[in-house]
Amino acid sequence: MIRLGNTIEFSVILPAKNEETTIADCISKIVEVFRRENIKGEIIVADSSTDKTPEIARRMGVKVVKSPTEGYGSAYMAGFEAAKGEYILMGDADDTYDFHEIPRFIKFLRENKADLVLGSRVKGRILPNSMPWLHRYIGNPLLSFILNTFFGASISDVHTGFRAIRRDAFEKLDLHATGMEFASEMIVKAVKKKLRIAEVPITYHPRKAQSKLSSFSDGWRHLRFMLLYSPDYLFIIPGTLMFIVALVLLLALVPGPVTIAGTTLDLHPMIIASLLAIVGFQVLIMGLFTKTYAVVSHLEEEDKLIEFIYKHLSLEKASFLGIMMIVLGVILSFDIIYLWVLSNFGPLFEVRRALFSSTLIILGVQAIFSAFFLSILVLPKKE
Repeated sequence: MIRLGNTIEFSVILPAKNEETTIADCISKIVEVFRRENIKGEIIVADSSTDKTPEIARRMGVKVVKSPTEGYGSAYMAGFEAAKGEYILMGDADDTYDFHEIPRFIKFLRENKADLVLGSRVKGRILPNSMPWLHRYIGNPLLSFILNTFFGASISDVHTGFRAIRRDAFEKLDLHATGMEFASEMIVKAVKKKLRIAEVPITYHPRKAQSKLSSFSDGWRHLRFMLLYSPDYLFIIPGTLMFIVALVLLLALVPGPVTIAGTTLDLHPMIIASLLAIVGFQVLIMGLFTKTYAVVSHLEEEDKLIEFIYKHLSLEKASFLGIMMIVLGVILSFDIIYLWVLSNFGPLFEVRRALFSSTLIILGVQAIFSAFFLSILVLPKKE
């Protein structure tokens, strides 16, 4: 392990999987920067290779740690655990990032202007043949847009692999992702923890070896992570819209067919509306479950929606609302049975009211049991 002086200021972590053609160049550039900038630093290779990458790194005097499992995030977690520096810099070992640009990151951290510094390829230069067209013009812009929209960030290149972070800031993040979504997790949690994030322009170079990225698989992992960490967009908003629109349509069709813009809506749209109202309500409730769990498990800060619900909608109030919905549904059902008796048990066509009453009963049952489950989830918080 390379150490210049007694106290380590910067730890550089290089995740590596079969990078024997480039690892020596990466290490040489970092050592050169350390000496030129008078940095007391160390280099850690987080390795999961089957080639000569770890042997080359050891010969050059750097520390090599083995990742317990394969994966981008796993490699970084092993590297972070071994790092001793006050500041930690992350960069791929495939020589696509120019480590001569490290001083751009150092300036922000040393002057305490940022907690996390991201190297932006978008604001810098992407050299020809360095990034596939699909990644450059569709994948990265789309995923960056989604992350910025979901989490209120303003970052040009959310999936850059060239980053630097203060150790005390890193320890606040409590990162767990083992795969490529580690990059998204770091930014999402940094935004949620209100860390100061800065971007510096960098140059992105072509790979000298074959890429290990899987465009659609890795892209989905990033998207899935963002959706799971944003229940508003995955559950609350879609569920609320679905429930309100379906319920309005259901109520409008109870008296009879409705004609809109020359199109007549009758029983079949009403059946669909009933289904969507039930599904929408369940999706909305799942969102509340998710947000509540995140708050009581300290995965999230206090959530205004959850605080409002638990302040103004108690278990008793929610249960009472559910019971009223069930009672109304049962009354409508008995009215239908009464009409059937009056008709001497003959043919009866009360599909509209039967459908509406059944929907009310189902929603009422969902409301009652959901209220009980939400109360169970919040018990640790009250304790």
